[in-house]
Amino acid sequence: MDFLNKNKGTLLIILSTFLYFFFAYFLERTQFNTLLINWFFLFGCFYLLMKTEQLSFKYLAGIAIIFRLIFLFATPNLSQDFYRFIWDGRMLFNGFNPYLYLPETFIQQRNFPIPEAQELYYGMGELNGSHYTNYPPLNQLSFFIAALFTGKSIFWSAVVLRLQIIIADIGILYFGSKLLKNLNLNPKKIFWYILNPFVIIELTGNLHFEPVMLFFLIWSLYKLQQQKWIFAGILLACSVTVKLIPLLFLPLFFQWFVKENKIKGIQKLFGFYAIVITTSLLLFLPFYSLELIENYMNSVGLWFKNFEFNASIYYIFREIGYLFRGYNEIAFIGKALPILTILFLIYLSLFRRNNSFKSIITALLFGLSFYYFTTTTMHPWYLATLILLSVFTKYRFPIVWSLAVILSYQAYANIPWKENLWFVAIEYSIVYGFLIWELKSTSQRSIKI
Repeated sequence: MDFLNKNKGTLLIILSTFLYFFFAYFLERTQFNTLLINWFFLFGCFYLLMKTEQLSFKYLAGIAIIFRLIFLFATPNLSQDFYRFIWDGRMLFNGFNPYLYLPETFIQQRNFPIPEAQELYYGMGELNGSHYTNYPPLNQLSFFIAALFTGKSIFWSAVVLRLQIIIADIGILYFGSKLLKNLNLNPKKIFWYILNPFVIIELTGNLHFEPVMLFFLIWSLYKLQQQKWIFAGILLACSVTVKLIPLLFLPLFFQWFVKENKIKGIQKLFGFYAIVITTSLLLFLPFYSLELIENYMNSVGLWFKNFEFNASIYYIFREIGYLFRGYNEIAFIGKALPILTILFLIYLSLFRRNNSFKSIITALLFGLSFYYFTTTTMHPWYLATLILLSVFTKYRFPIVWSLAVILSYQAYANIPWKENLWFVAIEYSIVYGFLIWELKSTSQRSIKI
């Protein structure tokens, strides 16, 4: 027993290493029961590691990098999106504007503009190949880098993409820990994100580029906390042009800018907004055409009018629509729910006290959470932003959600995929139940898990 207590950290790391290796090279997403067991074991190891106080910051950082490197030569097994990433990068490398062409058009015409075009199209699937890309310019740059170095191998392209994600996570570790220090918080709290099995598997493993977006976001917040708002605006624009989601945060900085001097604060705020918007537009400029605007807006609009996956409140509204109208009301509900999000963000901006930096980050957390609670499509990897933001607050429901979100993968146990809404209901019952408990508890004491 003494031996186990002294070597608990080492044993947890060895067990986690084996589980990650199995996850990376032997698991298929149709094997839901095996997936579930491995997932819960990894989260158990993760939790116990976080509670092992004798492990130093540098030691945990090294382990986090090793866990990611386990996936370096693995083909993503829970997502097909990386095939589209490689397609877009090769299109750009070969002189095509990726925003102007549909992959399915080339395949139907038997015209193959890039190496391994057929393999990439069949890998991404007909649904992905039938709509225009919606990945912003800096994301396209990452895809281009993969094409630049490994333009004729899907396998090595995936390796280059993964290396970029790992480097971004190291950047998050660096700036995240520095921001925690500036906020008088324990820097080791950053490992609730860095060592989270969801983050390692869903982002590093499955090649979702949230870490690149979050690297620029956390760097921007770090600079903003230092009152360097011009550079912070440029960095936030870089984050937006990897993934659009940080645009939702813009209203929430209002009180931070106006807390000392309203007139000067408002001038700085609009200057900050101008920098974010102008820099974002400049990064889109190399791809500009009238067709780009139309194609891009149509692709983004699909998320509100057509796609449905792992939703919570939307599914309730959808059932009410079926009850009273007899058909799916997504075309109306999908447009109405973002309006609710905007109203909620305005409420947080004007009526919630956001004059400290910790309260600003808490507002970002709840603003984005509201959007995800009401969206029509909640892919698991979207959670990464909530997990990172929660590190700087006293709320841990995103970490609980990162555990429960695996239930959404039950849909892929079926061929073709089909959601079982009982699993969705269990997932959100866990998340909402924990969130309600936290909201009640934090009015009396700090939450520590």
